[in-house]
Amino acid sequence: MHLKSLSQLVFGIPAILIALTFHEYAHGKMAYILGDPTARNQGRLTLNPLAHLDALGTLLLIVAGFGWAKPVQINPYYFQMDRRKGMMLVGLAGPVMNLVLAYLAAVALHIFLRLDIGGYWLITFLNLLVGYNVVLAVFNLIPIPPLDGSRVLAGIIPPEGAAAIYRMESYGTLILLLLIATGIIGRIMGPLVTLVLNLIISASGLAFI
Repeated sequence: MHLKSLSQLVFGIPAILIALTFHEYAHGKMAYILGDPTARNQGRLTLNPLAHLDALGTLLLIVAGFGWAKPVQINPYYFQMDRRKGMMLVGLAGPVMNLVLAYLAAVALHIFLRLDIGGYWLITFLNLLVGYNVVLAVFNLIPIPPLDGSRVLAGIIPPEGAAAIYRMESYGTLILLLLIATGIIGRIMGPLVTLVLNLIISASGLAFI
C-alpha cells in the first residue's frame, strides 16, 4: 500500500504509527503477563510511538507497504511456563493486536459509511488504518527470523526444528531483506493481504446485518 496522495501522506503516517506502536506494545505486554519485566524496565510498555519506531522498518512500510518497528527485547527465562510456548504467545500477540485494530477500524468505517458521516478525511484514515494493520500482521507472520512468525513456528514444531530456526537469527534479517529486494515477499504477501482484508471487511459488516 503506497502513499500516493497528500491525503494518504497526512493520514497514512498516523495510521502507520498506531499500527506499529500497538504491535510492539502487545509483545511487551504479553511478555510482562508471562512474568518477564524486561519491556517494562526498558520503557516499552507504552503507547508512545517514539519508544517503538525503527527508522528502516518505518520507511519500508511507507514506501514498500511492509515494515517493522524496533523489536521489544524479551527474556524467556522469566516466563512462568514453557519458554518455547511463551515465545510463541509473545510472537502472536503483535499480529493479533493488529488484526483486532483492523477489525475495529473496519467496524467504524462501516458505521460512518452507513450513516454517511465522517467525511473524506476520516474515511481515508480508517481505510489506511485497516490496511496497514493487516499488512503488518501478515508480514510479521512470515516464519523468518526475526519476524514473529518464526517464534510461532518454533512453538509448534519439535524442539530440534525450533533450534534450527533460532540458529537462523544471526542471518535472518539478511535473508528477509534479499527477499524484499527481489520482490518475492511482495508476491507472497499480495494474495494473503487481500484474503485477510476481505475476511475482516466481511466480518465487520456482519455486525450490521
